Amino acid sequence: MRLSEEERAYFKACSDELLEHHLVQSMSRYEQHGTTNRLDHSVQVAQYSYWVSKKLKLKLDQKSLIRGALLHDFFLYDWRTGTDHEGAHAFTHPETALSNAIEHFEINEKEADIILNHMWPLTITKMPSCKESFLVSAMDKYCSLKENFNRVKKVKWIPQFAK
Repeated sequence: MRLSEEERAYFKACSDELLEHHLVQSMSRYEQHGTTNRLDHSVQVAQYSYWVSKKLKLKLDQKSLIRGALLHDFFLYDWRTGTDHEGAHAFTHPETALSNAIEHFEINEKEADIILNHMWPLTITKMPSCKESFLVSAMDKYCSLKENFNRVKKVKWIPQFAK
């Protein structure tokens, strides 16, 4: 993934407010997929979403795309323990992330849609309503798979064809 210097500067300008916030920084304490923490995962989803949108020359609200992607998993608990939330995590965490985002930042409609609907198609009734949401949802799946396969690669007994 290669971004031009200008594109990197734009990404930074859109993301600095969020990435400098102490609660967003605290996402680095939580494991997300495999050996990736939640903050790194969210940054990767934002970077890939932005990169794909530029590569395909998509006419999108780039700032909302980046910000929504950065906050899509802005829930501040370890979902593996099951003690800090009710219900099936995959179905409930988007609402928690959106609630946290609204509490700590000014969130527009597209950013809210990205956060709330990023688990589609698993959450079949919560379908993205804008192009930005579809892209972030797809990149979230891509990054999740990539992160999990990176963990699997470290296991010695896996047959060569599975690597």
